[in-house]
Amino acid sequence: MPPLPCYLLLAAMLFAIGLAAALTRRNAIIVLIGIELMLNAANLNFIAFWRYGPNPETLRGVLFVIFAIGVAAAEAAVGLALIIALHKHFKTTHVDQVDSMRG
Repeated sequence: MPPLPCYLLLAAMLFAIGLAAALTRRNAIIVLIGIELMLNAANLNFIAFWRYGPNPETLRGVLFVIFAIGVAAAEAAVGLALIIALHKHFKTTHVDQVDSMRG
């Protein structure tokens, strides 16, 4: 079994990739994918700290991850609905070109 720092390094790399995607891309779908990568990095940290923690018999880490996956699914559904609404109104998914939220 790999040691804890390997999991933490992988989670840090996933988070960095997600942050770079969320901050540098103009396409709203890529921004959402970056946010999902950051949430997956947090889930990996939850599982790693739960597994290597003092009491892995309790399922606290797994419960946190299941809750976070549910929140991520809701976030993805709402985010995609917003992107579809923006595309219908502005005819683009580029974040820079959306300059007003008035209907």
